Amino acid sequence: MTKILVIEDEESVRENILDLLEAENFEILAAANGKIGIDLAVSEVPDLILCDLMMPNIDGYEVLKKLNLQAATATIPFVFLTARTAKSDVRKGMNLGADDYLTKPFTRSELLNAVVSRLEKQTDDLKYISKKPKHSANFLPELQVIKSSLLRTLAKRNLREFQVHYQPIIDACSGSIIAAESLVRWQSSELGLISPAELIPLAESTGLIIPIGEWLIKNVCNQTKIWQDAGYKDFYSTINISINQLIQPDFVSKILELLAENSLHPSSLELEITEGMIENDVNTAINRMQELQSHGLKLAIDDFGTGRSSLIYLKQLPINTLKIDHYFVHNIDKDKQKSAITKGIIEMAHNLGLEIVAEGVETKAELDIIRALKCDKTQGYLLSHPLPVAEFEELLLTNTCLIK
Repeated sequence: MTKILVIEDEESVRENILDLLEAENFEILAAANGKIGIDLAVSEVPDLILCDLMMPNIDGYEVLKKLNLQAATATIPFVFLTARTAKSDVRKGMNLGADDYLTKPFTRSELLNAVVSRLEKQTDDLKYISKKPKHSANFLPELQVIKSSLLRTLAKRNLREFQVHYQPIIDACSGSIIAAESLVRWQSSELGLISPAELIPLAESTGLIIPIGEWLIKNVCNQTKIWQDAGYKDFYSTINISINQLIQPDFVSKILELLAENSLHPSSLELEITEGMIENDVNTAINRMQELQSHGLKLAIDDFGTGRSSLIYLKQLPINTLKIDHYFVHNIDKDKQKSAITKGIIEMAHNLGLEIVAEGVETKAELDIIRALKCDKTQGYLLSHPLPVAEFEELLLTNTCLIK
């Protein structure tokens, strides 16, 4: 349900707004002053804020300024409620980042139109179009709902909603499991299972990938140690990282701390970085990758072949592994051009001393071609979907050969 925070010091006005919005099935939070409003915004992370301009102690301008300083609240649509109509007042509010101005007294229709238009504008900014009917509170686009729920989850540090699934990485010759790609899954208590295709881009765009990424690395280190102690000494895990994580000043030190806490050798982790991500800040990426590799961590280029400067990166980047994008693997048995390109990538990588992983193998025919081309490792739905820890562990501990 869409959550709206109303910050209004006049009780009669506040109650009137609450009645109107509740009749439309919005979930309402009420604050009688600016301080309470700021506290509620931070703790509840509403989908929209309606705020009176003239209030004692902390006025609407100050409320907006304080909320803009915090990542969790800076992007919440903010509408001023005021009896002031001077252009200078409107301009001041807009310059501070307000999304709209609603002049008192206003009608029910004016209030609802302002609410709906602001939420729809937020949706347009996120370039996501809802498939839900636009009436009452049900119109809110799904991505905005997910964003608000994610912010609330992290604000409450309810990280138990996140899970790690592991997809086996297979030795292409023996068929045995030698590693696993770790993939985060979010089982939201409010929304159910959220697709990674929705979660990851949203986490990237909001900066929330940082706390989620830290949680993921910590859990993967812990789980990898458990499996190594069970007898799989050479087993390692791969983790996808974003440029937002990579450029954090303390990124390397935090990873080294987690490795030390779990008594893991740095080679127990392989960090996957996509070509497209590197394009955004090549120099910083290279410097950070060199630092990571100097400490013994393995590095892989994910989705290789889809970026604009693939060959340039091979010369510049300190990497150990290339992961061939699934585009080249899909129907490789039926497409001579894909087969030729993939063969060239594999030979080139081997000449450079790099290992090759083929992603997205879905058919036996694709697997046969990949193996014939002397690819080192492979993964894909033919071999196994990403699995929860217990299911992956059963597969690993039974020493199952996944190549039939």
